[in-house]
Amino acid sequence: MEFLTIFLSALLGVLGSVGFFVDRFAENAIRQRFQRVEQLKVRIDNAPNYQLISGKVQRVRVAGRGLWLTPEARIAVLELDTDPISANIQALRGGRISPASLRQPAKAAFRLVLTEEDVNNILKSPKISQQLQRLSASFLGNMGGQQVESYEIINPRIEFLPENRLRFQVELQQKQGTGTQQSNSGEKLAVIAESGLRIVNGHQLELISPAVSINENTIPEFLIGALAQSFIDDLDLKKLEKSGIIARILDFEVNQDNLEIAAFVQVQPQAQKQPQTPAQPKE
Repeated sequence: MEFLTIFLSALLGVLGSVGFFVDRFAENAIRQRFQRVEQLKVRIDNAPNYQLISGKVQRVRVAGRGLWLTPEARIAVLELDTDPISANIQALRGGRISPASLRQPAKAAFRLVLTEEDVNNILKSPKISQQLQRLSASFLGNMGGQQVESYEIINPRIEFLPENRLRFQVELQQKQGTGTQQSNSGEKLAVIAESGLRIVNGHQLELISPAVSINENTIPEFLIGALAQSFIDDLDLKKLEKSGIIARILDFEVNQDNLEIAAFVQVQPQAQKQPQTPAQPKE
């Protein structure tokens, strides 16, 4: 959900840069949050326009294609449509662009599309590689009898299937010199996981008929269930509510070409934290 922070920061920043060409200001503000943008259109509706001076916007619409968050992370399509936004203009001009700048909840609906190639490139990014490494550690730990720290992930790949199903393939390679016998070093485990996906109550992912195999050996269902539940709990959108973000998935679809998500997001205003006064020493 990091791109939500990018858009919030960009849109609030626009309110601190009032001018006649506000659409262009908004477009430039959003472009600056990405490493690369192929296509981007921004439309700001505000009547009367002088409301911008007090930090108010009636509606913002964004349509973008080919938005690069990092050299590896590309969003194929992103469409965003907001409700009225009201922010503290003085806080924005002071550079404090955050939920603490909001006077009222900021609400937006968005549509996100990723291609299979986009997702596979994201899997190669350093940040995602670290997360996959932690996931593999949890997986091997639950399998028992494996030296978790001696394996590393290589060649992760995802495949989009019909009827909201995904297939994930990865190799776990034993690091050189870490096997119980030197001849076993460099051993590879071919892991294939496939599952259908469904969104429950707008905030939680449910796996449909998951199946996992290691070197073509099928993992028992009771082990898959325990691992799947841990994975699902980590992705629960309700966890964002602790930071003042309410997010709900309205539509989720996977086909052989794209992964498409439609969602609603609300960012709650947060009170500015007051600096704490150092405790006075007792006499």
